[in-house]
Amino acid sequence: MDLTDIRKIVELMNEHELTYFHLEKPDFNIRLKKGPDLEALRGAMASQVMHSPAPAAPATAAVAAAAAGPVVPVQEGEDITSPMVGTFYRRSSPDADAFVNVGDSVSQGQTLCIIEAMKVMNEIKAEKSGTIIAVLADDTTPVQYGDVLFRLK
Repeated sequence: MDLTDIRKIVELMNEHELTYFHLEKPDFNIRLKKGPDLEALRGAMASQVMHSPAPAAPATAAVAAAAAGPVVPVQEGEDITSPMVGTFYRRSSPDADAFVNVGDSVSQGQTLCIIEAMKVMNEIKAEKSGTIIAVLADDTTPVQYGDVLFRLK
């Protein structure tokens, strides 16, 4: 792949408002990402929190608990995220049954959904076996790279 091909890919990303592109072949691998680097931002935020000054006066447990806000429950299971930008489909056609539903057992390699990107239907397969405990994306809606689609236990 030469520089002209890469420029064409970047133009297509701009035209279709894509923020991430990944192409991998046996002898070739290219990843293009535009926009802020979220991992770098997370690292900067973490270092900022670690270097913030200590509170001037000690707070009581009740005040500290009230300041912390509501307790967020820990999510059970493992998230299955979108590997690309596109339109999320739970079924292969409008009149077909959904690939998976909450409570279904899935095995590694089983198709979970389809993501349409630039008129190409991409089957998203389970990377490991388990049980679907949540479907977090709505059928026929746009998804971004990294959006949580399913939760697997």
